[in-house]
Amino acid sequence: MDARELAEKVRARKIDPVQSIKEVLQKIKRINAEYHYFTTICEENALEQAEQVKRNPKGKLAGVPVSVKDCICVKGVESAAGSRILEGYKPVFDATAVELLREEGAIIIGKTSQDEFGFGGFSANVGIGHQKPLNPFDRQRSCGGSSGGSAGITQKADFPHISLAESTGGSIVNPASFCGVVGLCPTYGAVSRYGLLDYANSLDKIGPMAKSIAEARLMFDIIAQHDEKDATSVPHGQRQKHKEKNPEEMRIGIISYVMGDGIAEPIQEHTKKVIERLRQKGIACKEVALPTVKEFAIATYYLLATAEASTNLAKYCGMRYGKAEQLKGNFNDYFSDVRSRNFGKEAKRRVILGTFARMAGYRDAYYLKAAKVRTKIIEEYRELFKSYDTLLSPTVPILPPTFEEIGNLTPLAQYMLDALTVGPNLAGLPHMNLPSGNAQGLPVGTLLTADHFNEHILFRLGEILEG
Repeated sequence: MDARELAEKVRARKIDPVQSIKEVLQKIKRINAEYHYFTTICEENALEQAEQVKRNPKGKLAGVPVSVKDCICVKGVESAAGSRILEGYKPVFDATAVELLREEGAIIIGKTSQDEFGFGGFSANVGIGHQKPLNPFDRQRSCGGSSGGSAGITQKADFPHISLAESTGGSIVNPASFCGVVGLCPTYGAVSRYGLLDYANSLDKIGPMAKSIAEARLMFDIIAQHDEKDATSVPHGQRQKHKEKNPEEMRIGIISYVMGDGIAEPIQEHTKKVIERLRQKGIACKEVALPTVKEFAIATYYLLATAEASTNLAKYCGMRYGKAEQLKGNFNDYFSDVRSRNFGKEAKRRVILGTFARMAGYRDAYYLKAAKVRTKIIEEYRELFKSYDTLLSPTVPILPPTFEEIGNLTPLAQYMLDALTVGPNLAGLPHMNLPSGNAQGLPVGTLLTADHFNEHILFRLGEILEG
């Protein structure tokens, strides 16, 4: 039974949502004790929602358990973006995406683990006092990041469930690949960011994770609404979509540099099999080049993202926002003490990098140059989408690594593993991880990228491959 079938049975009063949620809560407590997928399990809140649904069983997600990444605000539930500096913060409002899900009868069961403020690709950079989520296929390995908890519980759940996650540079599709689930990062502006604890304002997107294309599409259709509370939310009339096509009319661009050095052999083999399956369906596949993305996307992303992050995190100083410490010394002393005690190592690193990149003496050389390169990257993608419906590559270049292997990587080596996902994120393009098999007992994912607001093409292609 999937989320759609559960909602249908709840609406028909064939399933008691209260009893169903009680069973789910017991299951996630057991899972969490072993795998650490949740920062908070909101039992009381979930049971109250279930009672409401039982009294009035309506909505596309009636009675469906939904987990929410910790950086997305849920009213009355601690929402800390995985950081000790926001410990105890309970929003007095729901993020717009959460509000839309509740209106359709979804039941919020908890907040999921993540890299602190989204700073990482392995969910190994959790905040002080938090535990790393463990891969559902091998507890010695990473779930991917930064939405590792969302991906892990989506795979591990033996009950209908969808997760609401968030991406800045690959934080939905990366963990979806490592955990073998569907993960959709929508077009920038398709889903409201109101109620999201920002990492980088021009890059953050909220999207679904699910076991199937149909369930991911169900959540996306609910949350992809224009929102006047978010200035970056694009009105529906401005969302230009390509027409639906039959498989034999589709053209897919295979990104040329993803089948060479730096891509693990099992990943290459699975990608070749996916391409062969598409060709057997009559879909034209041809190699394409993205030279600017290949050469400059990583550097551009980390300059822009850290610059925006250092600005966004400046407010967490213990005065108005963030954890307070004993008042002593001048403002600079207090500011430094609060942040030193409560930010993790990677958060400090990215604040320092971003502050340097946007300082008066370096802004032209780094930040502004990166902004110009970002425009070139967008233009490069636009040119390809004049001829191709979708671009295809592996999602990540390696199989899920062990925590020991991650510990041996330099920060730069960790950043380089985002090479296949930062391009679409910089360009604000919709992209989706599709599970494409297993190698050495671990999941392998394929990344599909479409033109702006053409998520329907990703879903169509995903359904063809999923079938």
